[in-house]
Amino acid sequence: MNEILDVDLLAFERGDATQRRAVVDGVRRSLATGFVYTHHDLSEDMLDTTYGMLKEFFEKPADVKQSFVAPESHGQTGYTGLLVETAASSDVPDWKEMLNWGISLPVGHPLRDRYPHRYGPQVLPEAAVPGIAEVLATFHRSIEDLQRRFLRVIAEGLGCYESFFDEMTTNGATLTRAIRYPSMEQAPDTTHVWAGAHGDINLITALPRATAPGLQVLVDGAWVDAVAPSGQVIINTGMMLERLTNGVIPTGVHRVVAAPGYTGERYSVVQFCHPTPWTLLQPLASCITPEHPQRWSGMISADALDLVLYEINLVEHARRVS
Repeated sequence: MNEILDVDLLAFERGDATQRRAVVDGVRRSLATGFVYTHHDLSEDMLDTTYGMLKEFFEKPADVKQSFVAPESHGQTGYTGLLVETAASSDVPDWKEMLNWGISLPVGHPLRDRYPHRYGPQVLPEAAVPGIAEVLATFHRSIEDLQRRFLRVIAEGLGCYESFFDEMTTNGATLTRAIRYPSMEQAPDTTHVWAGAHGDINLITALPRATAPGLQVLVDGAWVDAVAPSGQVIINTGMMLERLTNGVIPTGVHRVVAAPGYTGERYSVVQFCHPTPWTLLQPLASCITPEHPQRWSGMISADALDLVLYEINLVEHARRVS
């Protein structure tokens, strides 16, 4: 039976060779599920402040929140309302609302010129919650740094240099998303869940904390509750990492559902670690063997993401589900 393991990123960074090998081995074994828990050095005050300000935003009237929608951003910045994002495997929209943000690059930067909806001005609710823009930017940078550091563990486990992922994630299209899941008692009908079963498109995803249980992971054909121990972060794998590793590291399939009888709401903040959009997702030579032949051709990261954005109903002018 595969299981989600606890590892210690800080031991990998500060320990001796034996400790480093133990962390790399633990991560490789745990990622057979697509998930792993790791200790972190994130500021608890930063997490508390971020969650507090996000809650203040989500408690604003609907028309105020709607004023921060970013047209034609495909959910890559600004507010996304209820019953929009839809799991690719479903025709029933998720019962959640979201605030999304990333980084903005200078005018003239080639990434911004080529991918303006990824790197243009961020739409944040500063006018509704003064001070939130700086708090969210700090949160984004902190989690992005943690994810880049964790990718070094994964790189070693794949037989690559520790810094293998550093270049492809520098100025990557990494997205941070705050999610409010309202009480299921308010859902339009019983066909909706907080988030339908899906895999993420990116390299890895970090989930520092949530205000209530609900995340479940598909392990050996069964749904398993995933709640990080105190002081730890959940890391899960995405489709881009699965393609790069030729399936050696699978995508972590998960869903978010309210526990039976739970009538409250749930808040979560996650970050999707993306490579730069022009990265070629070509299976690594170290992951191709006679017993494990190459499964995929190369694909540009931007194209992989755009396809999934359509499948999950976030392309405004081409909604898959009305």
